[in-house]
Amino acid sequence: MSEVKITAEPRTEFGKGGARRTRRAGKVPAVLYGHGEKPQHIALPAREFAAAIRHGGLNQVFTIDISGGTGTTLALPKAIQRDPIKDTYEHVDLIIVKRGEKVQVDVPVTLTGEAARNTLVVSESTTLAVVAEAMHLPTGFEVSIEGLEAGSQVTAGDVQLPQGTELAVEPDFVLALISQAQTAEQMEGDTGEAAEGESAEGAEGEGASEEAAS
Repeated sequence: MSEVKITAEPRTEFGKGGARRTRRAGKVPAVLYGHGEKPQHIALPAREFAAAIRHGGLNQVFTIDISGGTGTTLALPKAIQRDPIKDTYEHVDLIIVKRGEKVQVDVPVTLTGEAARNTLVVSESTTLAVVAEAMHLPTGFEVSIEGLEAGSQVTAGDVQLPQGTELAVEPDFVLALISQAQTAEQMEGDTGEAAEGESAEGAEGEGASEEAAS
């Protein structure tokens, strides 16, 4: 993954009111910190930032050029607050990284293929924590579940990692489980048992009412 260059502006207004004004101006409030540097409050161009995340994912590395600054800074999104209704970015925490430095990130995992018939795939985690060089972060992993039978598991150890990338979790960390799906007969049986239970409760309730009346 290559870095995306983005120009930021120093942010002098703080608090909810300042953040709202920043967003109305087409900017995203952000904080840049790490490597012993004093945190810098900046504003990122919302459209450019959104396009970069859409293209490169949440682990997109940015080369940030702050207006009036003395140079550029490499940074990686650490935390992103998003408005799910407006589909806009509310705030971003950016952590400073260095070329050659290894960092830990959560990478999306996609399950491909279809498990065996009459099975149910239960996703335990949609991301996998790995450690990789900051300038060569994987954008996503794919793991095949094709033909897996009930009782099978997909673990971190099943993921093919690119060279230079290491797991940040144990190899037996479970990503997905393959369980036996209920048959139509079992579902009907469960429904019948539930109905019988409700009938029994109703009968008990009626008996209690008759006793009270007598």
